Parts: sequence; structure tokens; C-alpha cells
Amino acid sequence: MSSSALSPAAWLRGSRRPSWLSDPKVLRTEVLGGLVVALALIPEAISFSVIAGVDPAIGLFASFTMAVTISVVGGRPAMISAATGAVALVIAPMNREHGFGYLVATVILAGVVQIVLGALGVAKLMRFVPRSVMVGFVNSLAVLIFMAQVPEMTDVPWTVCPLLAAGLALMVLFPRITKAVPAPLVSIVILTVVTVAAGIAVPTVGDKGALPSSLPVPGLPDVPLTLDTLTTIAPYALAMALVGLMESLMTAKLVDDITDTRSSKTRESVGQGVANIVTGFFGGMGGCAMIGQTMINVRVSGARTRLSTFLAGAFLMVLCVVFGPIVSDIPMAALVAVMVMVSVGTFDWHSIAPKTLKRMPAGEITVMLITVACVIATHNLAIGVVVGSITAMVIFARRVARLADVTAVTDPDGGTVVYRVTGALFFASSNDLIGRFDYAGDPERVVVDLTAAHIWDASSVAALDAVENRYAQRGKTVEIVGLNEPSSRIHETLSGRLAGSH
Repeated sequence: MSSSALSPAAWLRGSRRPSWLSDPKVLRTEVLGGLVVALALIPEAISFSVIAGVDPAIGLFASFTMAVTISVVGGRPAMISAATGAVALVIAPMNREHGFGYLVATVILAGVVQIVLGALGVAKLMRFVPRSVMVGFVNSLAVLIFMAQVPEMTDVPWTVCPLLAAGLALMVLFPRITKAVPAPLVSIVILTVVTVAAGIAVPTVGDKGALPSSLPVPGLPDVPLTLDTLTTIAPYALAMALVGLMESLMTAKLVDDITDTRSSKTRESVGQGVANIVTGFFGGMGGCAMIGQTMINVRVSGARTRLSTFLAGAFLMVLCVVFGPIVSDIPMAALVAVMVMVSVGTFDWHSIAPKTLKRMPAGEITVMLITVACVIATHNLAIGVVVGSITAMVIFARRVARLADVTAVTDPDGGTVVYRVTGALFFASSNDLIGRFDYAGDPERVVVDLTAAHIWDASSVAALDAVENRYAQRGKTVEIVGLNEPSSRIHETLSGRLAGSH
């Protein structure tokens, strides 16, 4: 059975005993990893709520339901899904123009769209994302994570700077003493104790917004069930579904590379849809994979199982509902230090090393830079990936087109000329094909040998038809030989039936 099958056995994987049940070290890693992620989620979820124009509790509820649900139905263990900035930007106009009920309805419909796209195999499109785009995605992600911290480091009391420096120093030095406890958690605890005990006045988590005091309750969106409602929310739902899937699948691929394991992208696509539907019915703002928090969980904390994802959501609600007053006292400098370290660790420094840049083809570097530039300019990872992938395809097409060549050999008797065509014939290379023949000077019989070529599309067939027609206008005959089976099939199907080839 393939990894993308959606059978109950593959979905639940009930026959596999989780490693954290039998290994206390794994359990400790997963628990502490989930706790660190939960702490880092709180200010970000509140910030994304502000972007979407909703109450902070809505973003926190969404992060809770997304993480808990995706830990069960998702395809990539240890990946964190919660409320995100990309989704908030997409659905903010819906809340602003139509109200919160329409926002919730949009989230539910987006989940349905993601399930449909996942079942149709949209995850397979990930194979068309080249490595240079992936590197650009990772680097731009690191830049965005750092840029998001800049407001927390400007126009703040001077005491924030030494706290930030202390947090960074703790996370660099503490792992040299022991890795039993994640350094970010130690840094957060120590800085919180110091600021509270010393009465240092610095921005805290509580300054971001009030934390919820109760758990979310399910309900239906307050919208009329009419066709007009559907046409209103559908464009936003489709945009949210596509942005969420792209970020989630790219993040899943990144985690695959970091952990050297494979995951079911189809299951992840469907799982994102299920999580958004659940989140919508609980009045959340929806979300997708969170790359920064995933890096904290996987790369910094070393978590590898679904337990850490589940606990990240569970701890988030426990911290807000039970320990709200304590969590509100956490200095933002402590969380900013964690995200700065994540940013530095995420960036692919090898990709910009002088030795790498000297060896890398100019096209690859161009694609990476365009991807980074688009993401930073738009603050949208999905747009950068699409533009970068299209750029890579154009560069690839140009490169392959140059490999097509035509050489002419005239028989000793002068009665026949043989043109040997090599390379891939498609829209980018076939346009130059017509001008490579000497229509006026060639003898009466012309042979076009395609043994070393391959016809890929209608443009190539149209070009060959044009060559035949130009020779025919001069009373000369053309014989096309050497076609392989796929090329022969497309040539026989289309030759003489394409308008404009004369």
C-alpha cells in the first residue's frame, strides 16, 4: 500500500506502538518540546488575531484546536499547525467587510476545499518544486521570522537589550552543560524569574492581550445558509485553502529533510482540511503549519512524534486557562530571543557561502534570490514559492531548448540532404527549428532524421509541418524518419491538423 493511501489502517497506524511509551527519554523530549512550543505560540497567536481583526482568544483557540486535531489526523509527525499570519492576512478582509460569522464559515469551507484537493492528489505537485526554490523558501522564512521580532526590539526600555542578550547566551551555552532540558525553556524560565523578582518593567506576554479563561465551545457560524453566502465566502476560502496547503506541504518537506524520514503529504493535506473544519466549528480563525514553531519543536527541542504536537495545543490551553497570570508575566524579550535563535538556525548559511556561490549555476542562484525577494516583499511564502517555481521552469526550458541542434549532411551524389535533429523538441526549441533549413539551396529530396530527438508537444509538430510546407512550395519532398514511439504517436495524431502551420 502506498504512503498516500487513506485506508483506516494507514490513517490511524494503530499497529505501531509510539516510541514515547517505551522510552522515557523520548517522552521527556516530547513533553518539554511541546511546552516550549506552547509558550512561543501564545504571543504569536495573539499577534495573528490582531492581523485578522478578531479577539486574541480566537487566535489562541484556533492554535489549540489546530494542533490537537492535526496531531491525530496529520501526515507529518512533530509538525506544528496553529493560527498563522499567512492565513490571517487572507481572511482579514472577510471579517472586516462581512463580520466574524462569515470568517468562521470561510474557515470551514476552506477545510472542505483542502480535503477535496488532498483527495485529488494535489500534494503530488510538490515534486515540481526545485531545490533552489526550497532553499529560497527556507532562507526567506528565516528572514521573516527575524523581521517579525524587530518591533519587539525597537522603541522598548533599555533593559530589554541585556535580557535579550542573556537569553541568547543561555541558549548558546546551556546545551554545552546538558541537553536533557531544552535551552529555550531554561531561558524563558530564568528570564521570567529575574524580571519578576527584580521588578524590571519590560513588555510582557500580558501586554499583547488578555488570555482566555475558559475552553472553546463548539457552535455553528452565524450566517444565512444561502447561495449568496457561498459566493461571498468561496473566493476567500479557496485562497486560504491554497495558501494553507502550500505552507503546510513545504514545511512537511522541510521536516522530512531535517529528520531524514518520509511523510504522507496526501494525509497531511486532508488532515489540514479536517483541522480547519474542527477549528471553524469551535469558532477559531483557522490556520496551517507554523514553520517557526515547527523548527523549535523539531530542530531545537529534538521532538519527533505526534505527542509533542498534541501537547503543544494542550499545554497552550492549560497555560492560558490555569496559569494565565504567570504566563502573562513572561517577558517578550525571552520569547524574542528564542525566535531569533530559530531564525539563525533555520537560515541555510551554506547556500550563501562564497564557495557555494562560485560553484552554483547562475540560474539556480537567480531562482533562490527571486524566491527570497518575493517572500520578503509580500510577506507571503506561498507567492514566493509559486513565482520561484515558475522562474525555475522558464530557466529550465531555456536551458533545454539550447540543447536542440540541427546538422546537415549532403549525399555525395548531391540528390539528397539529411538533417539530423538532436535534443528535446518543444515550444521553446521548436520555434528556432524552422530557420535551420536551407529551403532554396537544398536538393529535391530532404530527409529529417529525428532518431536522436523527441517530440514533446503540438508546437514541435506544427514546426515540422511548416518545414514540409516550405519545401513543398518549392517542389521538394520531405521524409521524416527515426521517430520513437511516443513521438510518432503525437506526430501522426496532429500532423496536418494544426492551423497556422502552413
